[in-house]
Amino acid sequence: MLEARSVAVVGASSREGSFGNEMLAVLKEGSFPGEIHPVNPRYKEVAGLPCHPSLEAVGAPIDLVLLGIPDHALEEQLQAAASCGASSAVIFSSCFEEPSPDRPALPARLAAIASRAGMALCGNNCMGFVNLERSLRACGYRLPADLEAGGISFISHSGSAFSALLHNRRGLRFNLVVSSGQELVTDATDYLAYALGRRSTTAVALLLETVRSPEAFVSCLREARVKDIPVVVCKVGRHERSKALVTAHSGALAGDDGAYEAVFDAFGVLRVDSLDEMADTLELLVAGRRAERGGIATVHDSGGERALLSDVAHRRGVAFAPLQPKTAARLERVLEPGLAAANPLDAWGSGNGYEAIFSESLKALLDDENVAAVALCVDLTAESRPEAGYVAVMKEAWGHSGKPLALLSNLSSAIEPRDAASLRAAGIPVLEGTDTGVAALAHLLARRDHQELPPLRPHRPPEPGARHEWRERLSAGPLGEASGLELLRAYGISAVTARRADSCGEALEAAAEIGYPVALKTAAPGIAHKAQVSGVKLGLESEGQLAAAYENLAGRLGPEVTIAEMARPGVELALGVVRDPQFGSLLVVAAGGVLVEVIGDRALALPPVDEVRALRLIERLKLRKILSSNGVDMGALARTMASLSTLALDLPPEVSALDVNPVIAYADGCVAVDVLIERN
Repeated sequence: MLEARSVAVVGASSREGSFGNEMLAVLKEGSFPGEIHPVNPRYKEVAGLPCHPSLEAVGAPIDLVLLGIPDHALEEQLQAAASCGASSAVIFSSCFEEPSPDRPALPARLAAIASRAGMALCGNNCMGFVNLERSLRACGYRLPADLEAGGISFISHSGSAFSALLHNRRGLRFNLVVSSGQELVTDATDYLAYALGRRSTTAVALLLETVRSPEAFVSCLREARVKDIPVVVCKVGRHERSKALVTAHSGALAGDDGAYEAVFDAFGVLRVDSLDEMADTLELLVAGRRAERGGIATVHDSGGERALLSDVAHRRGVAFAPLQPKTAARLERVLEPGLAAANPLDAWGSGNGYEAIFSESLKALLDDENVAAVALCVDLTAESRPEAGYVAVMKEAWGHSGKPLALLSNLSSAIEPRDAASLRAAGIPVLEGTDTGVAALAHLLARRDHQELPPLRPHRPPEPGARHEWRERLSAGPLGEASGLELLRAYGISAVTARRADSCGEALEAAAEIGYPVALKTAAPGIAHKAQVSGVKLGLESEGQLAAAYENLAGRLGPEVTIAEMARPGVELALGVVRDPQFGSLLVVAAGGVLVEVIGDRALALPPVDEVRALRLIERLKLRKILSSNGVDMGALARTMASLSTLALDLPPEVSALDVNPVIAYADGCVAVDVLIERN
């Protein structure tokens, strides 16, 4: 499909402005070198080409069929394409028809035809695709006349985004752009796999609503990481799934978007929030310069805009590099009196001789070993034209160092096109907006940080016999709290001692064995969150207190209880595992205790994780400041998370979620206090 050498255009037309006319015009404008076969029984000739009454009448091999026809004719024409041996097709229309109880919906029937014939199928409800390296424009919509092939592959579920990126007017160049539509047969992952197999691909961008082939998608992300091809994704449709259907806290915390967050983080995918952010990020990445260790440095001609960018950088989590003393001294020699040699740097002053001042300032920052990337943050307006001098300044700085360097304009609509074009022609990125430009710099550093991660070293699971035994127990039926804590210990996770009891006498015996003080918790079937039904009594220090508490719980909730040792106070976290229907098990870490869902402070990962990656997860929590101020043993907490991620991969399919809440962290370790195992 994407490398077709012969294309049939069904619905070709001589009528100006018609879709059939546009399909042919766009195909020819791209200088397609292969055979073009217009198909329409109303014409003998279209656009100077012989027009055939049917696909069968073409009488030559057909690689690709463009179906620019109404919905009611699609089934017949796709079947005709399959019958004549066509290997692929594009369906542009929405495939709407009135529903009927007597037959499958039209999209399902079309998918069945293509699948039986082994055809690739782009769409339906799409805008087609453009393969610039093959001069193939399978699209019914006008494209820019000056499109040049480049290294970016863009795959989009949005037709408008497909068109917008192609009309970017900022020099982004593509080798492949696909509007995949509703993906009746061929999906975004298929196009992604194709893009990653091309030597020319230097970056991949996706606008996704969903992923229909999760395993293949993950495999592609793994391949992109191995091939060092950055992947930029705008994933739309973020919202939480209905919490009424989820019992375990971990599931409610993950939400519909949690799995994508975990998968993207595991493979270093750069997630953006808008097409503008995507464009700025792509422009910075395809410039080809890698960030070294350190933070960013910026040079400004405005104190107010310097403060603006500093605020945005703080919100985005982008650190400014501390300047080396020799850099500060170098800046002081060129700056006007009264200007501080600082980062971010306001170098304007009176503006006299600004070209030399800015040039030397940029070079000094680029030479600083603490600086990973530099941006000149000025507005490329045409008002007074000092910006023309900035173009020369940037080109000189670009040749001075191999570090990432970009011009960042604070207002995209004010950019002087001639200046931007001159910079881009020299290979220098122009970032169009404060927020999106800073985000692009953040993504550049995030990509560096992910690339520098050491190889994954997951924790060892228990020996095979023990693993098999636990899988059997988990598959057989519900596992109570005491057994659940025993399971955690089997996987190397420190947990409080607990015993199950069904009478007051058994409770007293268990407490005597464990040692006072103890906690008493209901173990009645069907109660997931014990605190919500006043099913927990803490700090019981004697037989009398335990007996009285037991009678209270048994009278209200039933005789089944758990007796557990009391853990000393510390910082509470919640750890968990939730099974996502697309991507499988996810590890969840969050602020713990009864307010776990209210606070909503959580991070997710695709298991397994090791201690290094577990620590990165912890760093994403707001709770990290509390952990740090309390001197928590981060290594012990990371080891606990790594061990739980190993357990996550061993859980049988009958287990939908596992909730360890709270895990109490101390300066000398951490301990699991409660566990809930949810079954399908």
